[in-house]
Amino acid sequence: MRPRLALVPGEPAGIGPELIVRAAQQDWEAQLVVHGDAATLHRAGDALGLPIALHRNGESPRSPRSLELVEIAHPAAAAFGQPDPANAESVVASLRRAAQACLTGGCHGLVTGPVHKGVINQGGIPFTGTTGLLATLAGCEVVMMLANPGMRVALQTVHLPLREVADAITADALGSTLRIVDQALRRQFGIASPTIAVLGLNPHAGEDGHLGREELDIIDPALERLRGEGLSLVGPLPADTAFLPGKLRGFDAVLAMYHDQGLPVLKHADFANAVNITLGLPYPRVAVDHGTALDLAGKGMADPSSLFAAIHTCTQFARHRMHA
Repeated sequence: MRPRLALVPGEPAGIGPELIVRAAQQDWEAQLVVHGDAATLHRAGDALGLPIALHRNGESPRSPRSLELVEIAHPAAAAFGQPDPANAESVVASLRRAAQACLTGGCHGLVTGPVHKGVINQGGIPFTGTTGLLATLAGCEVVMMLANPGMRVALQTVHLPLREVADAITADALGSTLRIVDQALRRQFGIASPTIAVLGLNPHAGEDGHLGREELDIIDPALERLRGEGLSLVGPLPADTAFLPGKLRGFDAVLAMYHDQGLPVLKHADFANAVNITLGLPYPRVAVDHGTALDLAGKGMADPSSLFAAIHTCTQFARHRMHA
């Protein structure tokens, strides 16, 4: 049985809808179920000169260039590159409906396009991001991981001002994150005995306390306790050398202490094929690793590589869970 994946285009004025249209032109090993607005998708198809057929009410597509659609209409017709806060509620509703389909078993995984957090908040909906929304709906703790064919990088802290990062790194927080990453590598990626590299917070991983004591006082003791639970952890490592190819080959994932410690390396290595994975949810969720690109919307210039990689990755995860 092919897994069913819920797809959410994201911001209707951005490139998400046209990426979905491009995905409809491909043959996939999963059944794709779009949760969104039909008029927006048809408009994107017209702009690209690409046909797309949308089938409603659970009717499975039986022809090329067609997708199953769960209709969630936008109240305002979005213009390319001009997001409208009037559509904030329907954008969030698409995410909620798709997540609910995964939670109830109607779909086996979720692939999300880029949303515009500022516009959603302008629409009167408090919104800090898709990952937080999905975690709340599922009632669980989650970890953000970005991955491309060459590396996997999980984040201890995410969108946090740099001056607040050190205070957020605690033994309990590290324990929670690393347990989630370890379990996801085993259950989702199918790695029987994963090894995780853990970066230090300070330059040279603190250099024995001369450049900061977080490694000595917090990170290293936390790792020792987790090793006692059976986790294979290496570190804390200096971030400036941990990503050398020879070292990376010995790790199944890297845990970075903050957003810009690990992600610039991953994106420099292969941005086009990078995806954003939410670990800890009861279903696979993979997102594109780019924004709404409002300046490219409707011009046929948007690169679908990240969406294609997200669909492929989510399909693999869903198959692994279905047959586990």
